[in-house]
Amino acid sequence: MDAIGTAQDRYERAPEDPGSEPALEGLGLDQLRTLRRDTLEQEEDLSYLRRLLHGRMDILLAELDRRPDGGAARPADRAEPVGALLDRLPAILTDAVPTVRRSARHVTLGPPRGQQSQLEADTLMGDVQLADLSAHPAAELLAALERLRAHEREVSGRRQRLLRTADGCNAEITRRYRDGEARVDDLLAGGPL
Repeated sequence: MDAIGTAQDRYERAPEDPGSEPALEGLGLDQLRTLRRDTLEQEEDLSYLRRLLHGRMDILLAELDRRPDGGAARPADRAEPVGALLDRLPAILTDAVPTVRRSARHVTLGPPRGQQSQLEADTLMGDVQLADLSAHPAAELLAALERLRAHEREVSGRRQRLLRTADGCNAEITRRYRDGEARVDDLLAGGPL
């Protein structure tokens, strides 16, 4: 197995401990770049999944908030038109203005390379269907909400580790150029990316 696969395997098996990330110093420059690219692609997929999960959580919370007494244990009153939740979706799904300034990262808004994220999010909803939330008692909505929250925490942890790995690759590449181990002239002459 090559060094990229080895570093990637170590990363995938890494526990929550932040000190257990792949040893990047032993990788070649082209291997670092490949690992960084692959890591960022995986992070984009997880970021997309997080957006799907957050959207579903926001919709479930809006449905529970809409119900008298927070939804109690019964299905919602069918007196409200079915389209009411649909009409409110733009307001429900709009993100609040962030209060904390964060560094910018390039984010692709397209779907991930596979449909796995959509399937994961749908599976976590269980029997609760977004198309007919009013037919479900609050207990079912709350159970789906908790499944989504738990999975979002796990996905966020994986995403954080991927971002640390990508940042580590960037730092190691920068260090090599700064220390003269890699040369910009090689890159400009068509050397390894």
